Formats: sequence, structure tokens, C-alpha cells
Amino acid sequence: MKSIGIIAEYNPFHNGHLYHLSKIKELYPDHTIVLVMSGNFTERGDVSIIDKWKKTEIAKKAGIDLIVELPFPFATQSADYFSYGAITLLEHLKVERVIFGSESNNIEDLSLIAETQLNNEDFDKLVKIYSKFGHNYPTALSLALKDLTGKVITTPNDLLGISYIKTIKKNNYKIIPETIKRTSDYHNVSLLEHPSATAIREALKGKQDVSAYVPEITHEYLTNLHFIEDYFPLLKYKILTEKDLSIYQTVDEGIDAALKKHILEVSSYEELVNKLKSKRYTYNKITRMLLHILCGFTKELAKQFNEITYIRLLGFSDKGRAYLSQIKKEVTIPIISKISREKDPMLEFELHATTIYSLTDQEPTKLHDKEYRNLMSKGE
Repeated sequence: MKSIGIIAEYNPFHNGHLYHLSKIKELYPDHTIVLVMSGNFTERGDVSIIDKWKKTEIAKKAGIDLIVELPFPFATQSADYFSYGAITLLEHLKVERVIFGSESNNIEDLSLIAETQLNNEDFDKLVKIYSKFGHNYPTALSLALKDLTGKVITTPNDLLGISYIKTIKKNNYKIIPETIKRTSDYHNVSLLEHPSATAIREALKGKQDVSAYVPEITHEYLTNLHFIEDYFPLLKYKILTEKDLSIYQTVDEGIDAALKKHILEVSSYEELVNKLKSKRYTYNKITRMLLHILCGFTKELAKQFNEITYIRLLGFSDKGRAYLSQIKKEVTIPIISKISREKDPMLEFELHATTIYSLTDQEPTKLHDKEYRNLMSKGE
């Protein structure tokens, strides 16, 4: 059986995602579609507005055959970590192609930039020089690439796509990268003809009707929503009571003191982020840092959880089940459909993260119990 890989957060699954999926089915109608999906937390340091089980149900209804979870240590870090975890899972699952949304839709340019980052000795030197001039890392990276390739890439999906390609090239993976033109503007926070997930989340936060911008299969699940602001009291307590914040991943030297100072001056999550934001600390870098503090993700754990050690199944169709049966003898790491008492340490942390996520849920016990269900026995 032939297969196509998708990497997504589906936060939430919207019309742009449906378009992406429809194009893949049009191009590769007989292929099994494998999705690597972030769980309850995301790469931007945010919470998923609906839990991973609801997202899995939506993905299945949309026609995705196999859904696996991108573990928290990869799902909540910068592009290169995120990409390594997701692409490595697809490689373990013997996926032939990964197809991602792209603003430029130019796989040749993206491959050239990835090759430059990996193999041009001047790249790292230029990034360090631009960083010394006060530019944050994404800007320094962009300027260095412009100097070396003449290409300017600043859009988020293209940048993430470059990281996918780098992972493939660096690890000699067999996966072929392919792009589909992205139809929405990631940065726009207003509802347009093709609004981004960011715009839809902002609209939902403001209790606006988004039914015109998401498929019906998504709309029915947009209840009991989670927003990062709901976790601010928990985060504030953690910052105030923790003696050493520097133990947490992405908490750099000096920012821990600023956290202790500003947490007493603010009354909301957004206010705290804005107090901390600077040339050195981008919005996303701060939100990831705050999420790692909230969930107790330390630098020591980040060192420990630097490889993909299992495949966590979230759901599958009959076609997905058949695909798993075909490849299972070739897969070299455990495929987990039910969490048992003897757990992988990274999977144990995933359970811990789910507990944190569930603290603002209307039925936290039920959400936590879903982690232990047996997908195979339920025929999902």
C-alpha cells in the first residue's frame, strides 16, 4: 500500500485544511493518508482549543486513514525539533511522501535553502553576526539566507517546510517532500475568505460565529473550548512558588528574574507576554517558555526526550488498520494503542501534560481516562 504523510495541529481543522486534504486525495486517490498530529499543546506554546481525541474524530471523518500523536517534547518546541519528531515518525511508518502547505509553493527554492543551512559553512557565521547586531534568531536566519541564496523566506509554512526538508536530508530519510499552495494568511487575525487557524481561534475567543469558515465536522466539536488565558492562574502560581525557573526548557539566563518581577505586575497571560517581549525574545519564544514552565518540562527532560521511541496511535480507519498490518514487521519501535502500567518515560510525561491540560476541562477525569482506552478493541 502506498502512503502520503501530513503533519498538522488542526487547531482547529478548518476549510484550508479540508482543501489541502482534498488536493492530496485528488493527486493520490489510492494512497493511505497518515497524519502526525500535535496533541493537546502546540508548537507556538499554546493549548489546543479542543482536545486531541476530538481532533482525531474530526480527522477520521475528514477521510484521514491513520492518526498518530507527535509527543509533547517535539510538538511544543521550535521548528527544527517539531520537524525532526514529525518527519521521523513518518519515516518509521514507512511513508513515501510528506505533503505540506506552502506560501511560495516552490519546492526547489525550499530545498536550496535547506541545503544551504545544512552544508554552507558561512551560514552559521552569518547568523551569529546578525544576532550580535541585535536581531532575534528568526530574523538573523532570514538575513543570512538572503545573503547566501538571494531568497527571502519569512512565511511560517515555508519556514517549517524548510525544517522538514532539512530533517529528511540530514538523516538520509527516503521521504519525498511535496508542497500544496497555502490559501490562507497565517498572520491575519481577522475572518477573511480563507481565514487562518489563528483568526478562527481569535473569533472563537470573542464568541463569534465561525460556521462559514470550518467544515461541519469541525463545528459540532467546538464546545468546551480551551484557551491559554484559562491557565494563567496556574502559571502565575507556578512562577511565584518555583525557586529556580531556569531549570525549565527555553528559560534562558536572565529571563527567569524578569519573570519573577513582571508576574507581580500583570493580571493576564497576554499582558505577561507583552512585558517580556523584546528583540531577543520573540512572541513565540516566550509562549513556548511559559508553556514549558506550566507543564514542568525541564531542560533535563528535553535532553532525555530527544528521540522518537514509540508510535502512539490515536485513531485509524479500516484502510489505516490494513496499512499498519502491512508495515508492522518493518517498524523498529513500539506501536502503542493502549497505555499499560509499564510506560515509556516520554509517554509518562505525555500523561502528565494531559493532566495539566484537563485542569480547566469541564470533565477532567474523563479526558484523562481516554488516555488508557484500547483503540484496537474498540475497532477505531
